[in-house]
Amino acid sequence: MTNPCIICVAITGSVPTKANNPAVPVTIPEQIESTHEAFEAGASIAHCHVRNADETPTSDPEKFALLKEGIEKHCPGMIVQLSTGGRSGAGHERGGMLPLKPDMASLSVGSNNFPTRVYENSPDLVSWLASEMRTHQVTPEIEAFDLSHIIQAIRLHGEGVLYGKLYVQFVMGVKNAMPVDREVFDFYVSIMKTRAPDANWCAAGVGPGQILVNEWAIAAGGHTRTGLEDNMRLDRETLAPSNAALVKRAADLCEKYERPVATWEQAREILGVPLRT
Repeated sequence: MTNPCIICVAITGSVPTKANNPAVPVTIPEQIESTHEAFEAGASIAHCHVRNADETPTSDPEKFALLKEGIEKHCPGMIVQLSTGGRSGAGHERGGMLPLKPDMASLSVGSNNFPTRVYENSPDLVSWLASEMRTHQVTPEIEAFDLSHIIQAIRLHGEGVLYGKLYVQFVMGVKNAMPVDREVFDFYVSIMKTRAPDANWCAAGVGPGQILVNEWAIAAGGHTRTGLEDNMRLDRETLAPSNAALVKRAADLCEKYERPVATWEQAREILGVPLRT
C-alpha cells in the first residue's frame, strides 16, 4: 500500500486541562509551539480550538485569528482547520471565525448524545454553517458521530450544499455515541466506498481507543487523527508527553503498513485544499 496517509493533530480541544496533563497546550503561544512540533513530526492538518485564560473554551474570532496567524507563520503550508463545535459557543457564534477563511473547518451535520449533554446540531444551524463555509471557500471536515451523519453528509454533498471535496471523519469512542467497534468501523468504510467512492475519509478514536482506531484507519487505506484533544494517555498508566509524540506514534503505524506520511503538499492535493495566496 503506497497511498499517503494524512495525519491530523487535534492539539487541545475543549475538555483536557493542565490538571489532567501538563502537556496540554492552552494559551495561543503554547498551541503554536505544540503544533509546530507536531508538524515536524508529520502532521499536515491542525484541528484547532481556542480557550480563555481560565481554560474554558471559547469561539472568540480574535483568538482564532492569532492562532491561525501563528500556525501559518511557523508551520508554512500546514492545513489550518478551525472547530465550529458546540462546546465553545451556541448558534451562529459557532461560525464566527469562518470569515477568517481557514483552509478547513469541522462540521457536524446531526445531533447525538455526549457524556453529559446533547450535542445539538439543528438542520437550520447545519445549513447556515455550510453556507458560511461555501461563502468563504472553507472545506468542511464532517465529524460523524453516528451512521446517520455519514449518510447525511453524502446527501448534502450530492446536493451541492457542502463546499469542496467531501471529507468525512469517523469519530468513535465518545461516551453515549458510537463506541470503538471494529464491525461498525468496517461498515462505515464500506458505506464510503459504495456511496461516495470519490470522497476521502479518516477516523479518530477518543480515549483508550485512539491508538486502535489510528491503526484501523491506516491499515484500511484511510487517513487518521490523533492528539491530546482525543486521548490524554498513551496507555492506562502513562501520560502522553506531547502532541508530537502522538503524531510520531501514528507515523510509526504508517511505516508498519508501508504507507508514506502525507506531506502538506500531498494533503492539500488529496483534499482539494489549495494554498491561499
